[in-house]
Amino acid sequence: MTEIRYRAAVLGSPIAHSLSPVLHRAAYAALGLTDWHYDRFECDETGLAAFLEGLDASWRGLSLTMPLKRAVLPLLDTVTPLAEQVGGANTVVLRDGARHGDNTDVYGIVAALREVGVTAPGSAAIIGGGATAASAVAALRELGLDKAVIAVRNVARAGGVVEAARRLGVGIEVRTLDRFEPDAELVISTLPAGAADPLAPRLAGVPALLDVVYAPWPTVLGRTVAEHGGTVVGGLAMLLHQAVRQVELMTGRSDVPVEAMRAAGEAELARRAAAES
Repeated sequence: MTEIRYRAAVLGSPIAHSLSPVLHRAAYAALGLTDWHYDRFECDETGLAAFLEGLDASWRGLSLTMPLKRAVLPLLDTVTPLAEQVGGANTVVLRDGARHGDNTDVYGIVAALREVGVTAPGSAAIIGGGATAASAVAALRELGLDKAVIAVRNVARAGGVVEAARRLGVGIEVRTLDRFEPDAELVISTLPAGAADPLAPRLAGVPALLDVVYAPWPTVLGRTVAEHGGTVVGGLAMLLHQAVRQVELMTGRSDVPVEAMRAAGEAELARRAAAES
């Protein structure tokens, strides 16, 4: 059995159903990185500092999901300008005894959209006001937009994405979900599974949708847009491409096997769906 020399993992709470280990391990296998291992750990904000302090020299990187993307920032030695602007880091690269924070969610969103030909939308709306919504604002900037609509349940809780938009130089109009009538070329839903279902009838004519949910798939939102001829991107594509960038950052490899990772992710989701049926 090959000795593990390098370690990485995904942290968050809840974390049991994270697809990140499947994607990263598929990359290691295809790259022949037999001495690398990727795991998952349940960790919330209260335990994050202690977890980081307990890492030894074998650790090369961490993927962070909710609720840690913002909480990690004061615990890092360096933070990329993009992660600072977004207000969250989903990636920690451990190198030379230092913690370097980055945000690959933005890359994941942009790559997932470009993969299906959504490269220059004329207008966009984002549903949700959390950390992923802030990354979506940055992704829209990458796609050439300088303004967007943000639809949230409670305007008072949208402060994080409003501040991120200000730092990114993107003008936003905040609306409550009950007043949200999408007239945009692209809609990005950052809500958890099932939460956006009631909005589906209103999105019937949207030209393009990115729904960050990857299970169950298709979502009601995704199915509705597709049935009316719109282009639909699921959360697996976003998760895949952000993981590809993470593998690059953590291993230093530029030949990350996108399709091997995609196949592994699709197979795991199919296995889970079959097990639940």
